[in-house]
Amino acid sequence: MSKEKGLVLVFTGNGKGKTTAALGMALRAWGHGMRVLVLQFIKSQQCGEHLAAEKMQPGFEIRPLGLGFINLNDPAAVARQQQAAREVLKQVATAMTSGDYQLLILDEVLYAINYGLIELNDVLSLLEQRPEHLHLVLTGRDAPPEIIERADLVTEMREVKHPYKQGIAAQKGIEF
Repeated sequence: MSKEKGLVLVFTGNGKGKTTAALGMALRAWGHGMRVLVLQFIKSQQCGEHLAAEKMQPGFEIRPLGLGFINLNDPAAVARQQQAAREVLKQVATAMTSGDYQLLILDEVLYAINYGLIELNDVLSLLEQRPEHLHLVLTGRDAPPEIIERADLVTEMREVKHPYKQGIAAQKGIEF
């Protein structure tokens, strides 16, 4: 058996549970005394996970750095989203090299790529620069093949049934 090393893990697919799976892993890591940082590319509003993380200090931090809903039909709004996502990438690079974290979660990074907010090559470059000890989790739909190829673990969430399709709105504590 080889020595422990940092892994690249991807949670993707059209089903619910990508961020939830990443946060479950974060909870497990934090429970073992690992320092965890979650950087959110799209979310801007306070969610239940933010409230929990506040109570889990030190060692568990979530930063919602996005601007929320993306209106792809508004070029000015897209430009603002692109700037925000580029700033998140800078924070990712800083966090990766700081040595302060054992687990870094890039929540919704795959959405940011797919919406054209950041370049796939920039994320691939970060994967190449990842310190050997750092576990890195990427979430979002439609993981590009280049990321899947470089990952150590890829899980695809597949929607079978969702309450939204039955007219049930997103609920506090379940979706946010």
